Amino acid sequence: MGRYVIRRLLQMIPVFIGATLLIFLMVNVMGDPIAGLCGERQCDPATAAQLKREYGLDKGIFTQYWTYMKHIFTGDFGTAFNGQSVTDLMGAAFPVTIRLTIVAIILEVVIGITLGVVTGLRRGRPVDTGVLLLTLVVISVPIFVTGLLLQLLLGVEWHWIQPSVSPDAGFGELIVPGLVLASVSLAYVTRLTRTSIAENKRSDYVRTAVAKGLPRRRVITRHLLRNSLIPVITFIGTDIGALMGGAIVTERIFNIHGVGYQLYQGIVRQNTQTVVGFVTVLVLVFLVANLLVDLLYAVLDPRIRYA
Repeated sequence: MGRYVIRRLLQMIPVFIGATLLIFLMVNVMGDPIAGLCGERQCDPATAAQLKREYGLDKGIFTQYWTYMKHIFTGDFGTAFNGQSVTDLMGAAFPVTIRLTIVAIILEVVIGITLGVVTGLRRGRPVDTGVLLLTLVVISVPIFVTGLLLQLLLGVEWHWIQPSVSPDAGFGELIVPGLVLASVSLAYVTRLTRTSIAENKRSDYVRTAVAKGLPRRRVITRHLLRNSLIPVITFIGTDIGALMGGAIVTERIFNIHGVGYQLYQGIVRQNTQTVVGFVTVLVLVFLVANLLVDLLYAVLDPRIRYA
């Protein structure tokens, strides 16, 4: 296990470098950040040259990347064009988005797996058909439509929630935004769990457990569910980073000042330091989440061994 973890950590290094380099190149060719600094009026050549020197934009793109990577390992993600440290922006944005992601993952796991187990054990029955139709509708409707509809009904019409989340953004306020953020993933988890349960319940080890006279609950939880959750855990693990990075729409709808909000502001204002800094951290989240998922396989299925 130890050697496997070390090997995976070493494999993450070139992946991290390649992903951040690609992001750095893409962000730096999406527009002229100096034009964004000057607003609607065009900068005069002297001012533009001074700003480029100040922010290191007068150097080659690979030199900029090398300088940026050196600063990252000292905890310096650069300075936004408004003069605020990107690290300070992260300190304010990431806790909010992490709370939103935690709420979304909990809803995705609890509701999705529960519905998947129920429909998988009752495949072909009315409850199975109803849940499949519901998940198909959820997948088909864009998130911004779901978010705006829930905001209108629950916040404006029925006054069950506040239409906009407060700056503190406690867990209670993030339940509805978390449900919106997790809605599509929740539907996929339900369908994936259903398929896995329906396939594995016909397996020999399940029939053997039933023939031994084990209680139905133990057969489902100890034998059927553990093996069926492996593909579900894979999806949820990769979905953690996707939820954090894909929260732009949800955070805009509910006025949540998290990672999605900062990324949106950085893209609109062509603030390369902000965009690259936030996406760099999201790349690390993706890599760590995938490593934890791989290690969790051995917990779910003891037959899996790492060399």
